Amino acid sequence: MPQLRALPALRDNYIWMLADAASGCALVVDPGEARPVLSALAQSGCRLTAILLTHHHPDHIGGTAGLLARFPEAVVFAPHDERIGLVTRRVGEGDRIALAAPSAQFEVIEVPGHTRTHIAYHGEGLLFCGDTLFSLGCGRLFEGTPAQMLASLDRLAALPGNTQVCCGHEYTLANAAFALTVEPDNAVLRTREETARALRRSGLPTLPSLIDGERAANPFLRVDAIAAARIPGAAEGADRVARFAALRLAKDHFPG
Repeated sequence: MPQLRALPALRDNYIWMLADAASGCALVVDPGEARPVLSALAQSGCRLTAILLTHHHPDHIGGTAGLLARFPEAVVFAPHDERIGLVTRRVGEGDRIALAAPSAQFEVIEVPGHTRTHIAYHGEGLLFCGDTLFSLGCGRLFEGTPAQMLASLDRLAALPGNTQVCCGHEYTLANAAFALTVEPDNAVLRTREETARALRRSGLPTLPSLIDGERAANPFLRVDAIAAARIPGAAEGADRVARFAALRLAKDHFPG
């Protein structure tokens, strides 16, 4: 059974590795740097066979060249975006990826918002979603519109509840601090915050989370449940896109 690992990288990134000891093969998602991956591969005795990229930002693709220098046979999957080089296969909405080793299958979901060409990979009970959906948060809108990002989040929120959310950054505590300002009485959110604090004190990742947990506590998946009065800048009677836009803007200006 392949083992999932979150490899800390850069300042607060995670590179996800799925390694299969039986086949001696591994894949990685969004390698912002090569060093943590090379170290983990050496520890596991695995060779790298595939790299999955979600979007073009350097902290998600910066290690690709270094990994290919060591494992030139690795297949690189990436969105249709000329800003990403060293790609073996460009993938988009509905494309399926079937890997022999490690044995894994993923469907590609286009999730524009953070960037215009952002994609996610869903399969094997996992969601590799880059910087679209975070634990208790979502990505900033660098290239997309609020309507695009909300539609992308709606699609991810509709995945099975036991899907593990493997996002690109350790942002849970910062996101929880903001989320509690708009839903201070959300018991699930408070429990998530307490659990995350304990994990970080022990030096452990707060990820992956679960889609069920995000639906219950992530304010960006709860724009239909949160009163407009709780969202700074949201007008009474505003539609859900306007409430989402106000919520994202409030998070952009939230300290911390």
